Amino acid sequence: MVAVTSRRRTLAGQLLVLQLAIIVVVLVAVAAVSLAQSAATFNRVEGRRVAALGEQLAGSPLLRDQLDQPAPAEAIAPLVQNIFNQSGVTSVTVADARGRVVASTNPTLVGSPVRLGDPAVARGRSWSGELEVDGSRELVAQVPVLGDDPGTTLGRNLGVVVVGEASRTWSQRLVGASSYLLTYLGIACGLGVVGSWLLARRIKRQTLGLEPREIAGLAEHREALLHGIAEGVIALDPQHRVTLVNAVGRRLLDLPEHCLGRSLAELRINGRLRDVLAGAGGGPEARDQVVVRGGRVLVMNRMTVRKDGRRLGSVTTLRDRTELARLEQEIGGFRSTTELLRAQTHEFANQLHTISGLIQIGEHDEVVRYVDALSRHRASLDLTVTSRIHDTAVAALVMAKSAVAAERRVQLRISERTGLDRLPPELAADVATVLGNLVDNAVEAVAGDSSDRPAWVEVELRQDASSVEIVVRDSGPGVAPELAQEVFTHGFTTKAAHSGERGIGLALTRLVCHRRGGEVAVTNTDEGAMFTARMSVLASMMEEAR
Repeated sequence: MVAVTSRRRTLAGQLLVLQLAIIVVVLVAVAAVSLAQSAATFNRVEGRRVAALGEQLAGSPLLRDQLDQPAPAEAIAPLVQNIFNQSGVTSVTVADARGRVVASTNPTLVGSPVRLGDPAVARGRSWSGELEVDGSRELVAQVPVLGDDPGTTLGRNLGVVVVGEASRTWSQRLVGASSYLLTYLGIACGLGVVGSWLLARRIKRQTLGLEPREIAGLAEHREALLHGIAEGVIALDPQHRVTLVNAVGRRLLDLPEHCLGRSLAELRINGRLRDVLAGAGGGPEARDQVVVRGGRVLVMNRMTVRKDGRRLGSVTTLRDRTELARLEQEIGGFRSTTELLRAQTHEFANQLHTISGLIQIGEHDEVVRYVDALSRHRASLDLTVTSRIHDTAVAALVMAKSAVAAERRVQLRISERTGLDRLPPELAADVATVLGNLVDNAVEAVAGDSSDRPAWVEVELRQDASSVEIVVRDSGPGVAPELAQEVFTHGFTTKAAHSGERGIGLALTRLVCHRRGGEVAVTNTDEGAMFTARMSVLASMMEEAR
């Protein structure tokens, strides 16, 4: 069995066939119009000629004198034949007043009734048009012969003169016009072939040499690729109009279904998100930019697309790191515990070394006093925390952060205005997340401060019937005024503000506060920065009830 595969026509071949078909249709239409115009011109020109010949013959004195005679044919026949020979018309006929043919170039018609195109001819009116004469179609002029004898025949209708010219058939007109029509067809076909070839070359360049089926395949593969990946993808042209976006990207950015072709301004995308998508920083790339959008923490990567030195736009990928950020916070809790144990181990090792040294030099009383002082300090710290913070999870977090801060030579103190009761487990976890992020940022800020001021971080927790408020103050350099309003949107950490890195700690803090019906803000004081976070207790209770 032999399998035969038919080769598909190329784009150039399809264009050539289509162009030639259009040219043939146009030429046929032009030929039909030309033949119709030729027929109209023939009727107009030949109609005037036969009418003039008919009037010339009808006005002949010989014809007027002999037509009403008893035997007019002998005198009239030579006159009719002479007109026929000189004019080259198809037929010349003369009939008397009774409508009988008395002389004609066709002898068989003599004695037969003449066929009138209009009955008014018999009453002295002329007529011209097409008639069926002796089995053929002729263009005929019928002119009455009027008497001019004042005594007897003046104004009387003596008969009629009929002059006819055979009409050309469509085939005769087509044969007569075939020479120039074939020339036009050849020229048009040549122009069509050259034009189609040039057009095909241009389209091939614009489509990068791809055939229509290959372009269709690429479009299908692109759609499958865009809708098959888990990340969001959005493409913009140089005017910042959306040219492509997949379903994930539309969901992450809260875009309407019909957003293609609309600009960022029309889609109401402003602020930090617009800066990242439009490349406000001016660089061709943007790596791991953190943006909060619609309650989500998004990590975005933008790449400018260029071809032949021309900027075509940009493509940005988006990843939803909200859940990942929460997992990082949980891992951060374990990390804090590890750091606490390490810090306590380091602290206990130093204390044991001190006790061992005192014993070796025989200062036993000093050992007792040193151990008592350590016990009182530990008891005082435990009492301060537990007496003001009654939620065990939050209290444990504060103790852990205190040990870590002490290792970095930062004093973590509890405000005297602190008062926090036991919280529902979900709310306690969110309070711990927010507090941990704010304390970590504050410790980073004061530990990296090069001034000689004492390094400290103060925590204040307040609670009423409707909300929980967390205030973290530090002795650091504060937050730059231009970043105070955008630090949570950008996702900066205090460390990032100095090193240029980007994090998600403060972005997650704001996200948690918003979810709990609250807000977080930062201000600068005379001593350093102050972060204030609020979360609604009522919103938390409603969420737990659901």
